[in-house]
Amino acid sequence: MTETIEATEERWPLRPWLLAVLGAAAGLAIHRVLGENDFTHQASALRIAIAALIGSLALLIGFTLERTRWQWALVFSGVCALVIALVFYWNGGPDDWRSAENWRAVCGLLAVAIAAPLFQTARDAGKRRFDYGAVHDHAWTNVVMWCAAWAFVAIVFGLAYLLSALFFLIKIALLKDALDQKWFWMTLAGAALGAAIGVFRERDRIVRLLFTVAVAVLSVLAPVLGAGLVLFLASLPFTGLAPLWDATKSTTPILLFCTIGALILANAVIGRSDAEEKTFPPLRWGALALAVSMLPLAMIAAVSTGTRIAQYGYTPDRLWAVVFVIVALAYGAAYLAAVLRHRLAWAGAARRINLGLGFGLCGLALFLALPLLSFNAIATRDQVARLESGRISADKFDWAALRFDFGDPGKAAAARLAKSGNPAIRTAAMQAIEVENRWDLDEHRRRAEAQDAFERRLRILPAKVALPQGLRAKLMDYDVCGTSEPCTLVYQPGKAEAIAIVRTCDVSKWSESDARTDPVASIVTVASLRDNCEPQVARLWRNGGKWTAEIPGLAESTRRARAEAVSAGLAGGTVEVRAVQRRQIFIDGRPAGAVFE
Repeated sequence: MTETIEATEERWPLRPWLLAVLGAAAGLAIHRVLGENDFTHQASALRIAIAALIGSLALLIGFTLERTRWQWALVFSGVCALVIALVFYWNGGPDDWRSAENWRAVCGLLAVAIAAPLFQTARDAGKRRFDYGAVHDHAWTNVVMWCAAWAFVAIVFGLAYLLSALFFLIKIALLKDALDQKWFWMTLAGAALGAAIGVFRERDRIVRLLFTVAVAVLSVLAPVLGAGLVLFLASLPFTGLAPLWDATKSTTPILLFCTIGALILANAVIGRSDAEEKTFPPLRWGALALAVSMLPLAMIAAVSTGTRIAQYGYTPDRLWAVVFVIVALAYGAAYLAAVLRHRLAWAGAARRINLGLGFGLCGLALFLALPLLSFNAIATRDQVARLESGRISADKFDWAALRFDFGDPGKAAAARLAKSGNPAIRTAAMQAIEVENRWDLDEHRRRAEAQDAFERRLRILPAKVALPQGLRAKLMDYDVCGTSEPCTLVYQPGKAEAIAIVRTCDVSKWSESDARTDPVASIVTVASLRDNCEPQVARLWRNGGKWTAEIPGLAESTRRARAEAVSAGLAGGTVEVRAVQRRQIFIDGRPAGAVFE
C-alpha cells in the first residue's frame, strides 16, 4: 500500500486493549445518559447531545490517536465531538427529529468524516501539509475500517448469543439474561467496536487487503455503470424529460445517487496517483464515461428539483435537495472541465479537484450543520405566503407538514394563522394546533373528506331537513350508510325513529361490463342479482339522547332458540293460527328488507 500506512504497522500493541476499554466505557456511559430511552422516545435534547459527545469522542480517538503527536489527536477529537454534540443539541428533542432539520446532524457527521483524513495527513507530516496520496489512503482506510469493525461487532454478538443459548441448555441463564439488558449489550458493542478498530489499525495488512479488494470490485463496476449512464443520457433526446417526472416522484434522489456512484467508481479507477491508475482500456474508458456523465445527471436533477419547487413551493426537504444538487453540479462541472482540458490525461487534474472540493465540501457541511441558516424558516415563509396569497386553498394546504415537519417556525406560523381573518384558514389552523400528532390531523382530514362525500350521497325523504348530530354520526357507521353507495334516509324532524336504505349492488353495471365478454354468463349473473340483490335496510331509533341502529333480521342464536322452542311446541301439540301485524319498508309498493318487529 503506502509508506504512510506501512509505517504504522505493529507499533502499539496495547492499542486494541485501550480502545476496547474506551469503547466499553463509552457504551456504558451512553446508556447511563439515555437510560432506557433512545432517539425516538423521551430523552431530552441535552441528554442526546451528551450521548453524541461521548460516542463521537470515543470514535474519533479510536481513528486518530497515535503515540506520535497524541495531543493533536485529543484536541482534534474533542473539538469535533463538541461540534457534533452542539449540532444534536440545536436539533432539539426527539419530537423535532421528524423535521427535515435532522440533515444538520448528517452535515455535522459528514464534515467530521471529511476532516478526519485531512487531520491524519497533517498529523503524520507534522505540519499543515495535505498530500493527496496520504489523504486518499486515510479516507479509504477509514471507510474500510469502519465497515469491517461493524462486521466484527456483528460476529461478536452472534458468538455471544450462541454461547448464551449453549449455557442455557444446562440451565445457566447468566449470559442470556445479561444480553437482555440494554446496558450490557451497549457496553459489549462499544468494547467490540473499539477492539476491532484497534486490531485493524495494528494489522495494516488486513486493512490493505480489504482496501485492495474493495477498490478492485468497484473499479470492475465502473464500465458497467459508465455504459449504463451513457446509454441513459443518449436516450433522452428521443424520449424527452417528461417520462422522468411521470414515472416516479423520486427522480432527483435517483439521479443524485447515480452521480455519487459515478464519482466513487471513477475514483476507484484513477487511484491515488498515476502509478496506481488502472490502465486496462475498459476501466479507463468506463471512468471517462462516468466523469462526463456526472454534470448532465446533476443538471437533470436540478431541473427536476426546480420543477417541484415551482409547482409546490419550498419545503425543508426540497431546500436540502437544492444543496445536494449544487454539490453534484460542482463535482460534475469540475470533472467535465478536467476531461475537456486534459482529455485522456484528466485523472491527475481530477485528483487535485478532489482535494480542493473536499475542503469546500467540509466547510459547506460545517456551515449547514450550524444554526446559521434555517431551511425550516425559509420553507415556512414560502408556504404561508402561497396560502395567504390564494395560490393554494386552505383545504389543499399541507397543515400536517407545517405543524409537524417544519420545526418551530412551522408551529409558530400555525399559531399565527389560527388568528387569521380568513375563516377557512383560521379554522384549518386551529384544527392543526389542537392535535397532538400528525396522524390525528390526518384522521381529522379523512373524517372531513368522508363527511363531505357522505353529504353528497345522502338523500333525505320526504324532504331534506337538518339531522340531529347523534343521528348523523350513527349514519356514518359502516353497516348503516358508511359504504360508498348512495343512501336514502326516511326521517321527519322530531321523530324518534328513522330508516336508512342502501342499495348494495347495481345490476346495470354488471350487464354493461359483462355482456360484451360473455353474454351467457352475463344473463345468468344479472338474473341472479335481480333475484337476490335487495336493498339493505337499517332501523334507527333514539333512546334517551343516544341513537341506536339495527339491521332487521334474527341473529343465529335467536334463530336457534326459536327453532328449539318450535320443536318443543310441536312435540306438545300446541299449534294455533293467529293474525299478526308487521312493520316493513315498502318501495314503490313492494316490500324491501326484513320485517322490523
